Amino acid sequence: MIDNFKPPIKSRSTEELLAIAGAPKKWNERALKLALDELYNRKVDTKQIDHAKYLEKRQVEFESLKNAKQRFDFFCINPARLFINWSEVFMFLFSWEYKKDGFLHKAEIQRKYRPIILMVILVLLIYSSI
Repeated sequence: MIDNFKPPIKSRSTEELLAIAGAPKKWNERALKLALDELYNRKVDTKQIDHAKYLEKRQVEFESLKNAKQRFDFFCINPARLFINWSEVFMFLFSWEYKKDGFLHKAEIQRKYRPIILMVILVLLIYSSI
């Protein structure tokens, strides 16, 4: 198989090859096959390859858990924005994608408080027009 990658797969360190072998979804099939072949040529133990896959799986789980527990950040230190992070406020009010994107805590808070905040805004708009 031709190695068209830059840097070539064969010239990479064993740690880099283990990272490629551990994350098959992040690399294309040719790179993965070349990396596995090179690891076998270097006589790297299959336990190390399995351990690299395990570490990558744990890293993905950690990232998804970090996203699931992420909090809202409505306030900032910038006085030009009146100390409010407006982009976060608009995302809170108008986004329906939090649960689908894996932000479970944000989705739960949004489900509880968005109707109340929208009602308050609606009442303020009606009251200000009277």
